[in-house]
Amino acid sequence: MSAATATADAQAPAKPKSKKLLFILIGVIVLALAAAGGTFFLMKKNAADEEDADGTEVVEKHDDKSTPPTYLPMDNMVVNLADAGGARFVQLGITLQLQDVKTSEDVKAYMPSIRSSLLVLISQLTAEEILQVTGKEKLAKDIIAVIAQQMGYEVDAPAAEDTQGKKRRHKAPPNPVQAVLFSSFIVQ
Repeated sequence: MSAATATADAQAPAKPKSKKLLFILIGVIVLALAAAGGTFFLMKKNAADEEDADGTEVVEKHDDKSTPPTYLPMDNMVVNLADAGGARFVQLGITLQLQDVKTSEDVKAYMPSIRSSLLVLISQLTAEEILQVTGKEKLAKDIIAVIAQQMGYEVDAPAAEDTQGKKRRHKAPPNPVQAVLFSSFIVQ
């Protein structure tokens, strides 16, 4: 009987091979292609970051993203606007996003002169200017520039030409103020 079962097993059709191996190979190939594409994209992006939009090449780049930013809220400000009649004013709550705690302490040391310069800057604006999104964005950039000026940072370094005739710009030390965040913005 054992010989009969052995011959029956030999005559039975062979089991179809599993497609599991095929799917694993296809998955590995797809992952390898995705990794290669991602690497190419990142390398191309890094190369593009080294050139400015106007074709100048950035010589030095400072990016220290190893520490989380520090936030420094400023006291609310109420400022008369430059509208006709002088009856309009803005109440602003500003929080500064800084690169680290040491910078926060440095900014606090300059806070009286920074606050005074910001009051002068904002008092030159009209309600129509700052009620628009572009006006708020411009105000945030101007605030960063005012703080940089008060603390002695260069806002933008001048471009110089190298021996091949390409403009090369030496990047100034990074501005410690990464962003200006508005916590309140009321115009009356």
